[in-house]
Amino acid sequence: MQQLELISPKELDRYVGDSDALVIDIRDPREFHVSHIKGAVNIPYNTVREKYFPEEKFLVLYCDRGGASLEAGRYLAKQGYQVGSMVGGFAAYRGRNLVFSG
Repeated sequence: MQQLELISPKELDRYVGDSDALVIDIRDPREFHVSHIKGAVNIPYNTVREKYFPEEKFLVLYCDRGGASLEAGRYLAKQGYQVGSMVGGFAAYRGRNLVFSG
């Protein structure tokens, strides 16, 4: 079992564009469409358990406020994935990698 790493909103930028990491937005697709973090893929919370992820990648999860990504991250860590969860979620992120499309 892997450990779940807690990632601060300020630390998140180091994973954006990193080929060894996969940033995953687990919010609703409508929320993702309006705004998200650059390079993130949208895999809604209720589908995370059904997905397979590249085992060599560090999975960085975020949700709206941090609770759902923490829960999903714990689950994925138990499955053997290397995973981190952004503390405070999307609401806490103020970095340079925000994308607004809606």
